[in-house]
Amino acid sequence: MTSEERAAKIELFVLDVDGVFTDGGLYYDAKGNVAKRFDVQDGLGVKLAQAAGLEIAVITGLDHTCVRLRMTELGVREFHSGILRKWPLLEEIMARRGVGPEAVAYMGDDWVDASIMRRVGLALAPANAQPEVLETAHWTATRSGGNGAVREAIRFLLQSRGVLDEMWSCWSRLGAESDTESEKGTC
Repeated sequence: MTSEERAAKIELFVLDVDGVFTDGGLYYDAKGNVAKRFDVQDGLGVKLAQAAGLEIAVITGLDHTCVRLRMTELGVREFHSGILRKWPLLEEIMARRGVGPEAVAYMGDDWVDASIMRRVGLALAPANAQPEVLETAHWTATRSGGNGAVREAIRFLLQSRGVLDEMWSCWSRLGAESDTESEKGTC
């Protein structure tokens, strides 16, 4: 089965944070607070996925306030931090959502993600993932984590579902006076 065929079946997209949503860097201030950089295009990608009916979940091993704030801002309801054994939690999420592993895509970049990537329908990786993770992935972004890899993955999922062009058509008309959807500000 091709990665496009796998992608067309996806209902739930699960992502790691560090090295996927971010470049993996941890920025500490003098008080020990952590800051991370998120790509705004990845954020819009999450919103596009949600608008297309694709559920987004985030499971991350670290627990930082800045990540929680960003995921809340993006409307990610299934956000779980401080989780190193991700598969048991994903099984719970799948049961709650009523989806099987074949309807789940997972994007990860490091060894902690490999076992979960082997169990889902579509395994994705950013370009800068560890070599073993790249070998595990069904699809690899050309962009690195924190630099548009999430948006690229979402474009791939939306294209495979056959909705990307329609979404672009709507967004490209936003602000046009004669467009009813534009008046609502949504697509």
